[in-house]
Amino acid sequence: MPRNVVLAAFLPAPPERLYDMYLNANEHAAFTGGAVEIDARAGATFRAFDGVLSGMMLHVAPKRMIVQTWRSANWPAEAVDSVLTLTFAPQSEGGRIELAHVNVHDDDFAGVSQGWEKYYWTPWRTYLSAPQSDSSAT
Repeated sequence: MPRNVVLAAFLPAPPERLYDMYLNANEHAAFTGGAVEIDARAGATFRAFDGVLSGMMLHVAPKRMIVQTWRSANWPAEAVDSVLTLTFAPQSEGGRIELAHVNVHDDDFAGVSQGWEKYYWTPWRTYLSAPQSDSSAT
């Protein structure tokens, strides 16, 4: 039975910058370490980690929210796509990303739950603290 993941992360950059970084294929790939295809328009396809993750952009509220379908290549073909909602808000000296990931396939729930910290939040923080992240690629 599909399950839901609800997380929040603080990152040391303004929420508008975090939003732009997520939607910029080059920066997204730079902080995650895998090739990314992404576009900020509803209906556009999304692929990350060299195609291991895929989906479609459902809704984008500029600088505030991203909603996309999302699935892992590890999920069975009959598994329903999950829906990922990311909201971006200011927080003292940075930004907060609140994540609601609905209908995560049960077989991959632990991996997805832990994967957000391992493959997104930690490397994103590292990228932001590196000198090359001072210039915005957005």
